[in-house]
Amino acid sequence: MFKKAFLVALAVSWLWCWTLPLGAQADKPAGAPPADKPDVAATEAQKAPPEIPKDKQTTLGLYVTAKEAYDLWQKDQQKVKIIDCRTPEEYAFIGHAPMAASVPSKFMTYAWDEKKKEYAMKPNPNFLKEVKKRVTKDDTILVMCRSGQRSAPSVDLLTKAGFTKVYNITDGFEGDKVKDPGPNHGKRLKNGWRISNLPWTYDLDVNLMYLPKGKPKAK
Repeated sequence: MFKKAFLVALAVSWLWCWTLPLGAQADKPAGAPPADKPDVAATEAQKAPPEIPKDKQTTLGLYVTAKEAYDLWQKDQQKVKIIDCRTPEEYAFIGHAPMAASVPSKFMTYAWDEKKKEYAMKPNPNFLKEVKKRVTKDDTILVMCRSGQRSAPSVDLLTKAGFTKVYNITDGFEGDKVKDPGPNHGKRLKNGWRISNLPWTYDLDVNLMYLPKGKPKAK
């Protein structure tokens, strides 16, 4: 009889020990709120999709294509802001999204960069100040450049300044170069805002242009 009671007690003790780790609420007092679950979306946002090249990745890890950016803007045009961080020359002469505000993160120096085989660039020291004139920290900010490489560090600058909803438009306005051999090799005809049949224009809106000296006074 004693042996039987001992075996029953042992089995109950073993069952209790085995189930305790599964009952995370066992040590909590009655009525205590459940443990906070990790923000899965935020965690996943930190992981760049494998197709995002390293030079287009940001510390926030938030990415959209040009088409996705336009769809987001259409859903909430008051709170979704598109910042075009290309040079004023690109914005004016290559074209731009009609709702995008021009705030260049870099300027052309007109000095030749032999390594990159292009004009050297210099940072715009007023980039953050000018962006802050157009957005709030509650806004969703979509940053566009030519193909997603200049916009990535621009996103990081905004992140360091305290903005938390800043996305890199990974294919930019002109898009990536075609790598396949053929007549279009090296041309920016692979993706991007302009080739995605999204609205774009050459027309300049004084309210969206980069005018560090202020708007011209009406005569």
